[in-house]
Amino acid sequence: MRFTPRKADPLFDSLEPVVTGMGMSLVELSLSRHRGSVQVRMVVYKKGILGVDDCSRAHHALLPRLELAFPDQDLYVEVSSPGIDRIIKDGAELVYYVGRGIKCYRTDISDWSAGILQAADETGLILNTNKGMMQLTYEVIAKAKLDYSQE
Repeated sequence: MRFTPRKADPLFDSLEPVVTGMGMSLVELSLSRHRGSVQVRMVVYKKGILGVDDCSRAHHALLPRLELAFPDQDLYVEVSSPGIDRIIKDGAELVYYVGRGIKCYRTDISDWSAGILQAADETGLILNTNKGMMQLTYEVIAKAKLDYSQE
């Protein structure tokens, strides 16, 4: 796994304050274009339960900004939660999940380590496991995903 700082993205920067104002975080934004249409996929997160109503509220709040950003184009917008077992794509995403259960597949022991995420930064993460605190660098993590069985 690696830690990639988020690059400047005007669309992300214009949508993030709206999502933050709703008590959520914009975790991922992807955009694809197909013959005059634009598909926008967003993953939003909030502590606690994130339901369909929350995704719907975010969709309705973000749609006017997206319509301004892509005038005269067919627009398809999808807003979803990270899901119960989201595969974490980058270490930069971990800051959203502090206090949540995650599990990491480690290359140094060829096995999973699971626990509650205590902290994450550009070098690695700290897990509170049933054996105590464990510090892992991104170099030894092959993949990581949310693990609600830890909570």
